[in-house]
Amino acid sequence: MTKRHVDVPPETQATIDETIEHIDTRLTEEDLASTVAETLADLFGDWDAYKRYQNGESVPPMTRIRLRSYDPQNALIETEHWAEQELSALQETKCLRYLWEGFDLSPLSNNLAFALPFRQMLANHLFAEAGEGLRLFGNIKIQCGHNIHMGDNVVVHNDVLLDDRGKLSIGDRVSIADRTHVHTHAHDTVDQTDVTTYETILEDDVRLGYGSMISAGCRIERNAMVGAGATTLGDAPAHHIVTGSPAKSVKIKPGWESVAEDLGPLPDNRESRRLPTEFPESFDEFDEFGRDLSPPGDVSG
Repeated sequence: MTKRHVDVPPETQATIDETIEHIDTRLTEEDLASTVAETLADLFGDWDAYKRYQNGESVPPMTRIRLRSYDPQNALIETEHWAEQELSALQETKCLRYLWEGFDLSPLSNNLAFALPFRQMLANHLFAEAGEGLRLFGNIKIQCGHNIHMGDNVVVHNDVLLDDRGKLSIGDRVSIADRTHVHTHAHDTVDQTDVTTYETILEDDVRLGYGSMISAGCRIERNAMVGAGATTLGDAPAHHIVTGSPAKSVKIKPGWESVAEDLGPLPDNRESRRLPTEFPESFDEFDEFGRDLSPPGDVSG
């Protein structure tokens, strides 16, 4: 698609650049939680009230919990319950993810002139590897952040799930359409608390269509395309178009026939990308469901 290049006024662009550089420097050099708290308070127009709260002035209880919740240390997020994640890495990325998700709820997130470079800056801090020229749109849900490896010129559209409870590797020039889900973990069909993590791989020039789902451990090979609404349960060969649920290869991209594999079902190599399960430190284990998982007639328990 041919696009038109547009710019905001120079004085606005200068303010955007100054603001992002300022926050980038603070995230690098200052306390993460404090920087996130003050940035969120400013984003939501609560700066004056937040400073009064910090100075010990009396505020109503609801105002107090709202202002206190700008600090990620005073909030709980889902990933903190995942015992297989290394706790110190989670504590750092929790602050950055909190800012990421808070920013998406702010009016400023609708201004692409600010939002795209802001998310690029955050990705540089949050991801294990973040390439250049990223175009990361609104409401992208990231599970951890520090398990994402992303190449150059990647486009991720709105309302996408990038699950990196395992390891998520994304190559250069990958395009991920709205409402796509890319998974790196799976639950046992009987015991839902039994989680297996995988490496999921999107190679260079991959395209994922609207509402598609990439199951944990799949590899979408170079220049392959996953059709809208498709669910992959195996590896998509290079240069193929795969559609359906479960997806299968239905077409080779014109011009790549001589170097592409045959059409058909996707080979399932997910088990080869299974990650070892390790629990890095002691923790209080609990079962959130408390179900009886014994089949009928099973008296072994």
